[in-house]
Amino acid sequence: MESLPFDSELLTELTETSGVPGYEDRIRELVIREFEDSVDSIRTDAMGNIVGTLEGESEYATAVAAHMDEIGFMVRHIEGDEDGGFGFVELDPLGGWDPRILKAQRVTIHTDDGDLPGVIGSPPPHTLSDEEREKSPRIEDVVVDVGLPYEDLEERVSPGDLVTMDQTTERVGETITGKALDDRVCLFAMLEAARRLETPDVTIHFCATVQEEVGLRGARALGVDIDPDLAVALDVTVANDVPGFDAGEHVTELGDGAAIKLKDSSVITNPKVHKRLQGVAEAEGINHQLEILPAGGTDTGGFQFSAGAKPVGAISIPTRYLHTPTETAHVDDISATIDLLCAFLESEDGEHEYTL
Repeated sequence: MESLPFDSELLTELTETSGVPGYEDRIRELVIREFEDSVDSIRTDAMGNIVGTLEGESEYATAVAAHMDEIGFMVRHIEGDEDGGFGFVELDPLGGWDPRILKAQRVTIHTDDGDLPGVIGSPPPHTLSDEEREKSPRIEDVVVDVGLPYEDLEERVSPGDLVTMDQTTERVGETITGKALDDRVCLFAMLEAARRLETPDVTIHFCATVQEEVGLRGARALGVDIDPDLAVALDVTVANDVPGFDAGEHVTELGDGAAIKLKDSSVITNPKVHKRLQGVAEAEGINHQLEILPAGGTDTGGFQFSAGAKPVGAISIPTRYLHTPTETAHVDDISATIDLLCAFLESEDGEHEYTL
């Protein structure tokens, strides 16, 4: 299998490291580590956002954002028999989960005393009644089995502890699959761009944001603090290019290149920005496609909401099976996204007119 044109070890480290909304600490450490040799200054804020700034020759400032958080859970209750029976952990979701995919998954509970493995069990189908088989699953019904008696579990796990999926990141054919590609694969693309750029004409704020999965909260706060002249967000997007979906439902397709966003449910991108992104892609021979996402939001909308009437755009990486432990992206689309972001930033001189 041919080698990848980017640092797959860093991408694996980013995707396999845990960091749910509001508790992105482990990812924040990795981002700061990577920024140290590629930007002029690094700062964090009270929410945990990180801004790595590459100083340009002009006062014009461009913000590039990718979010650090992944969907996960918080422990809300410890259930069990105090007279010697086993204990179980009940969960509260952090972000948008489809309860159908949670059965028979491995998870990690992050406690003050270390990480604890567990499983979300699923009763054998032949033991269920017809009514139970037809019942729609609910997040409230999900419990984690850590294989410990109730008394031992209560000593090790507390309400407020965090839970993430336990999944490795693997190369599968022409794709990479794992948990938390949303949005670590775009965080990786941003870090790669920061490493490759050296002397931009304009100041670039590389923003690793928090709490995107629970309402674009980090980007909204950060947009006020840095007040950029232009903002471009990076996120994954839907690729329903699999059996069972008509062509009009695909949104994007794996292998067709970086996706230039036109709209989602949080934003309609500035036409002049997305047309310039297309122009740069065509001039540089970078494979690209257009994204019209019917539902879902990104930090793009967060920046436009908080930074006022500023031009915004977005580049997305097409990804299958979003918000599952097997999110899947094409290696060529990852490379195309890095190339397009770099080419766009290198050609930004602060003189492009984005006012409509």
